[in-house]
Amino acid sequence: MNEQRERAIRARQQADCVVAAPVIASAYRRLAQQIDAAVGADDPVILVVMNGGLVPAAGILAHLPGALTVDYLHATRYRGQTRGGGLEWRVPPPAHVRHRTVVVIDDILDEGYTLAAIQQALRTAGAAQVRTAVLADKQHERRCAQARADWVGVTVPDRYVFGCGMDLYGYYRQLPAIYAVAESA
Repeated sequence: MNEQRERAIRARQQADCVVAAPVIASAYRRLAQQIDAAVGADDPVILVVMNGGLVPAAGILAHLPGALTVDYLHATRYRGQTRGGGLEWRVPPPAHVRHRTVVVIDDILDEGYTLAAIQQALRTAGAAQVRTAVLADKQHERRCAQARADWVGVTVPDRYVFGCGMDLYGYYRQLPAIYAVAESA
């Protein structure tokens, strides 16, 4: 028996849906329109932040009409936990971002340390322009000063959220809505 899986299943059963699937689907379409209008003609590189950005990127990319280069990077602070730690680069930014407009797609802007580090790494790698899209923006006052997203799909409360790319103990990234762990959990 996998204890993390059982823990995730119990928490999911008590979780609150904070953003319904139709709202998420609409957010994907809107984000795609905003990205296309802003940088669609720039031959952008779309960089997906793994693993959380995979689901939102798929939802957004399905609505982007242009010729795009899609790649990924992997920087994490969570490593299967519910609280972030130090940044770990598993896959650094690819070399072909040099002199290109880069759009980073991630699942959530929480405290922002991961996103700020990614933006800085891309600038250091020579990206001409770095823009960011996040599906969810967590509402709180703990954000680092350098963290910002150019495009935001939805806002979520200051609770531990999962679904739409965000995991709960490594599970439930695939859910089409966003859920919050019950306050009593």
